[in-house]
Amino acid sequence: MRFANLDGRAAVVVAGASGDLAVDVAEASGGRFPADPQAVFAHWRAFREWAAWSLDPARGRPFAPEDLGPPVPRPAQVFAIGVNYAAHASEAGYPPETAPVTFTKFPSCLAGPVCEVELPSATVDWEVEMVVAVARECGDVHPVDAWDYVAGITLGQDLSERTSQLAGSKPQFSLAKSFRNFGPTGPWLATPDELDDPCDLAISCSLSGETVQSARTSAMVYSVPELLVRLSRVCRLLPGDLVFTGTPAGVGNARTPKRFIQPGDVLVSELEGVGSITQRFVAGPARAGLPPAER
Repeated sequence: MRFANLDGRAAVVVAGASGDLAVDVAEASGGRFPADPQAVFAHWRAFREWAAWSLDPARGRPFAPEDLGPPVPRPAQVFAIGVNYAAHASEAGYPPETAPVTFTKFPSCLAGPVCEVELPSATVDWEVEMVVAVARECGDVHPVDAWDYVAGITLGQDLSERTSQLAGSKPQFSLAKSFRNFGPTGPWLATPDELDDPCDLAISCSLSGETVQSARTSAMVYSVPELLVRLSRVCRLLPGDLVFTGTPAGVGNARTPKRFIQPGDVLVSELEGVGSITQRFVAGPARAGLPPAER
């Protein structure tokens, strides 16, 4: 199943004769399930059963990618994992035995799969990531059961403003990664059964036509089950929580010379079995959160 946020309403995306179609969840279920995409996660198990047995694809209608919002629009918690690919840890200067770090992207930065992003400075970087949504409340997840707690997989960009992130002796990961539209996700949430192997997916992104990142998610240091186990030992995971699982090598800040996103650039990210997202960048106003030299 592919679960989407279409014009702020929950939808299931189905294949039509001439392209993808969207079935409105609230209308098709006669109000059994809410129109609010975030609210559906409180009923995820029943919703999955209904979609599998009672959804009528004939109710689908065409839609434009630009009309899609973030499939999980208002998660209670967003966990973001850093240095979860060995090659990225190496390019970032971390020792090979470095464990993934955990921070957050504040939910207000989330955006849909096609959006415009204002650049707050000249040092904004790209980080393509597989993103996992939690299906139901859980704690102390057992590795064998971990996939049972996954509602689905989507694609995201962990856009990062490197000047404010790395200024001073105490990095500001969360704030530097939470400017407006710095968390685009989509195009939809694919349930694990939609994917040939949810543990091994091709992931990549290109900047204005040049491939800058390309890897497979099987190269992650900590797999999705391992991440859910580690997180749930500390935090109670809630329905609709998001986990950004880390980015592979190829970020602009690690290049020689460094390369950052410029006004006019177009960033296209892809995840096997899920789809693609596209961001276009424009110059933005100075932001008060940046150091004086970058305002």
